[in-house]
Amino acid sequence: MRRPVALRLQVALATTAVGAAIGVAVLPTQEASAAAGAATGYATQNGGTTGGAGGQTVRVSTGTGIHTALCTRASSSTPIIIEVQGTINHGNTTKVSGGSCSTADGVIELKQISNVTIIGVGTGAVFDQLGIHIRESRNIIIRNVTIRNVKKSGSPTSNGGDAIGMESGVRNVWVDHATLEASGGESEGFDGLFDMKDNTQYVTLSYSILRNSGRGGLIGSSESDRSNGFVTFHHNLYENIDSRTPLLRGGIAHIYNNHYVSLHESGINSRAGARAKVENNYFRNSKDVLGTFYTSEAGYWQVAGNVFDNVTWSSPGTDNNPAGPNPQSNTSVSIPYPYSLDGAACVPDVVRQTAGANTGLRESNGSCSPQTPAPTPTTPTPGPTTSPTPGPTQQPGGPNLSIGAGSDGSSKADGTSYGNVRDGSLSTHWSPSGATGDISIKWGSATRVARVVIREPSGTQGSIGSWQLVNHGTGAVLAAGSGAGVITFPATSLTKITFRITGSSGAPKVAEFETYAS
Repeated sequence: MRRPVALRLQVALATTAVGAAIGVAVLPTQEASAAAGAATGYATQNGGTTGGAGGQTVRVSTGTGIHTALCTRASSSTPIIIEVQGTINHGNTTKVSGGSCSTADGVIELKQISNVTIIGVGTGAVFDQLGIHIRESRNIIIRNVTIRNVKKSGSPTSNGGDAIGMESGVRNVWVDHATLEASGGESEGFDGLFDMKDNTQYVTLSYSILRNSGRGGLIGSSESDRSNGFVTFHHNLYENIDSRTPLLRGGIAHIYNNHYVSLHESGINSRAGARAKVENNYFRNSKDVLGTFYTSEAGYWQVAGNVFDNVTWSSPGTDNNPAGPNPQSNTSVSIPYPYSLDGAACVPDVVRQTAGANTGLRESNGSCSPQTPAPTPTTPTPGPTTSPTPGPTQQPGGPNLSIGAGSDGSSKADGTSYGNVRDGSLSTHWSPSGATGDISIKWGSATRVARVVIREPSGTQGSIGSWQLVNHGTGAVLAAGSGAGVITFPATSLTKITFRITGSSGAPKVAEFETYAS
């Protein structure tokens, strides 16, 4: 197996600068909605891919918050939509335990679960040096996120160096409007941007950017790993990649309307019996963009409508069978789902306007014209997903039900008490022993609660970051957000309510945890 050469990062940066200089329109910021758009390609088969549709919506700003949202579901298959805003990194991503999850430190772990949507919202979601690992899971959607510089060697490491990696019986994954990028190849510590192995099927990668990496991605970890396939790639940009766009070992792939720029060694590598339908793509300034490479075990392709702009081809050899310089089909592939093809000539422009995170989830209408899908507002169940009103501006009606109730929580910092959050005084407080923790109010019998006020001690406002409000008895997340203040949600009868801090700036402190019936 050949080793990837060092990447031409200075060239890539210059190319990016040129793109900015030619007047790319700045698109209006749209807060992404998990309900905008629907899965396409092979992700629509095998029962379809809907992610967390119909489930509760929570918003988080840390990796620990993502894990907490997964772990507080009623079961590992309870639908959930996790909205992510901010930078997710090793410092805020820890293992969380629970009956509905199997998580780990230093990686977003989607293991042995189903029916989950992760979507970047607001100012965006960046997974910095932190990969997403999907294992033994199904019906997963990942949208509108940036994942960058995930390493398998050096420090810190995450997910074997893959931005997104799938393995072990994974089914029905849709990754859409993502930006996956590295800063070099294997010698710099990076691996693949989008990898599938060990029986992963029914996957679509759409409207995404993959760049500045030695390896774009693979389908099958070795010549014997041929249980993967039924993968669609459409309207993606592959830029400044050495190889694997993708590497396909066995299985079927549908590859259309993608833009490939600066592929240095090889591109679509169909081998070991794989079959790829490659249509209406635009290849530019690249080498050996299609064929069987680095093996004598042949793969196959069906081609139509592609544009090869300044593409060079190597001579055939024992371990190399480039499709060019005049690519011809050597198989046929039947596609089971409907789709619309943009003409290859307009692919660079339409992909430029639609691909990647923070583009407003824009898509092509199938006639070379980008459009923004109309978002369908999600209905959080059972509570809101917005942040609380800062520094409560309206006093809730009725008595504070926390006065005279009980309280407990996770490990507390020295010199603080659980009871300090229900004593009616802002001069005392509770603080967890670390940056995250739980504080609860409890009653001897079921109590109706519809509003919570979290107050911080004077001079410490802003230390509380992301949080969840949880019905302790059922595990249901009543609301989620960030910052202290007033939290409202549909009235719920419960015996214990937990304020779970999943992210903070400095040492978070709660002076009062007030509860009200209305």
